[in-house]
Amino acid sequence: EEYKLFIDNVEELLPVVYTPTVGVACQKYGSIFRRPQPFPKLIERPPDICMGEDSRGEHAYIFPGFGFGLVISGAIGVHDEILLAATEALAGQVTEEHLARGMIYPSFTNIRKISAHIAAKVAAKAYELGVATRLPRPENLVKYAERCIYTPTYWTYG
Repeated sequence: EEYKLFIDNVEELLPVVYTPTVGVACQKYGSIFRRPQPFPKLIERPPDICMGEDSRGEHAYIFPGFGFGLVISGAIGVHDEILLAATEALAGQVTEEHLARGMIYPSFTNIRKISAHIAAKVAAKAYELGVATRLPRPENLVKYAERCIYTPTYWTYG
């Protein structure tokens, strides 16, 4: 049941599953950036799927914010809509300035802010779908995520 959406729409959704940000970017900005990259041999790659220069963006951008959003909402289930919310949140962090510079991801120097925004969108979708258990829902999910995010503090020894 959870995979029905994907199975029924493989060609449209494969970029979202393989590299979520690039999948959304392809839908919105496919006419700007076209450079095919290696693709798993599990299925034949349709000729119009574009892949970004780094096809592992989900590891650095999506998964940390995605998992964080599930944790801060206390989600007891994961639906396709939640993953899509994460990809859309990341795509929303890509500005016209990034695109003008040939970037398909926002600058990694802002990863904590980006992760908080992704987590907030994931948590919001979990609340909307009724799978969030951390109640009551925080009023401002971005601020809540920013407060909850791990802050590394290192002691200095002298």
